[in-house]
Amino acid sequence: MTMKDRYVAHGFMVVGLLLAAVPLSGTAEGVPLSPPPTKDRVPAAHSDKAKALHAPFGDTRTAAAEIVAAGKTLYEGKGACFLCHGVSGKGDGPASHMQAAHPPRNFTDCAFQKERDDGELFWIIKYGSPGTGMQALIPNILSEGEGWKVVAYLRTFCKG
Repeated sequence: MTMKDRYVAHGFMVVGLLLAAVPLSGTAEGVPLSPPPTKDRVPAAHSDKAKALHAPFGDTRTAAAEIVAAGKTLYEGKGACFLCHGVSGKGDGPASHMQAAHPPRNFTDCAFQKERDDGELFWIIKYGSPGTGMQALIPNILSEGEGWKVVAYLRTFCKG
């Protein structure tokens, strides 16, 4: 088994464990109850705290290439982010169908990227997204430093 195969197997196990505790949301008369693509998923009570968070290496949009490369490795490996968000970041990963009512975020959506501060993205990685399949990854799977590297990599999906 190759290293990538091991990461994929590990990732599916992680997604299964994370989603096991989350009830799948239903639909209303066959229409998914999905929030608008730019809707903030950080609870309002935590918004100011999330926006105040900053990467230890500065703005993630201008992170050094080695930080972005490490974030990509974590996204596609240990963090198993690609399983829901897809390798391309479009929210079309192999496990994305498991949360039809609240589909995984499409990181290629530049409107979303422009509206979200680094701290908001990090907050979701750290605490999860209430009411969705996105569970807390820090400290269970990633360290805080690794979480920031993933944020730097997520920023690369918006080319606009």
